[in-house]
Amino acid sequence: MKSLKIVFAGTPEFASAHLQAVLDSHHEVIAVYTQPDRPAGRGRKLKPSPVKELALLHNIPVYQPKTLRDEAAQQELAALDADLMIVVAYGLILPQVVLDTPKHGCINVHGSILPRWRGAAPIQRAIAAGDKESGVTIMQMDAGLDTGDMLIKACCPVNASDTSSDLHDRLIEVGQPALVEAVNAIAEGTLTPEEQDDDLACYAHKMSKEEAKIDWSKPAADLDCLVRAFNPWPVATAEFEGLTIRIWEAIVVFEDSDKEPGTLLNSDKKGLDIACQNGILRVTKVQLPGSKAMSVSDLLNSKKELFTAGKRFS
Repeated sequence: MKSLKIVFAGTPEFASAHLQAVLDSHHEVIAVYTQPDRPAGRGRKLKPSPVKELALLHNIPVYQPKTLRDEAAQQELAALDADLMIVVAYGLILPQVVLDTPKHGCINVHGSILPRWRGAAPIQRAIAAGDKESGVTIMQMDAGLDTGDMLIKACCPVNASDTSSDLHDRLIEVGQPALVEAVNAIAEGTLTPEEQDDDLACYAHKMSKEEAKIDWSKPAADLDCLVRAFNPWPVATAEFEGLTIRIWEAIVVFEDSDKEPGTLLNSDKKGLDIACQNGILRVTKVQLPGSKAMSVSDLLNSKKELFTAGKRFS
């Protein structure tokens, strides 16, 4: 089977997992592009991306331009004479000249069954919307935002208890073999690209801390989806007794209450039952300011007097 010379561009853990899949194949990764090192941790020391760390382990040359709109960076890429560029959560815009540089162009691993969720946060948006299915699309990149022709699709379920972290890991499992399958088919010339239906597209905006504030006037089932979508970042929040409480885990109790939305109905080792517009949200894991995340059962051992029925979350 023909081996391709590949340039890989990506930054976070999701990308490094797909880089590993290519490294494990018979294709040759000749260079890696990733975002410049960023300050991290208390000391704010510069930290390399997961993709860079993996590339250095395998002695692969690493390039970290601040932009690919620069002519010098474009010439540097062209000099690599790659057959294909694989882009996975890279974080930089690729201008048309870059898309046209490798012999077979650039392909992207996208964490959604396109065109369902285009944009930066397809995993979180799928969970927030209550989608029952997700997956990975390997697509040929064009100048639009996730609008290119689809090459390979790999589906997986979204379970009722999934957080963004859970779905992220499952998409890696289906995405790795799908990517290798696509690269093999490109090498052999056996792919049949499929156009996207723009009418079915939704835009997956980045998640924001502002969005993470719980609105108790929404149905409990919707808030359950939001809590899971915001886990592990930015984490859902609610104001209670002057405190900003982070809500890490919750479940829906399918009962209605005649109390005003946001009213604490009950607190025990099962959780905090809070009235919503429809149904009750039972919060089971929280984090108080200055504390670690903990189960409500542990929280009530020391703070039971704070969480008395009848008080309100705002």
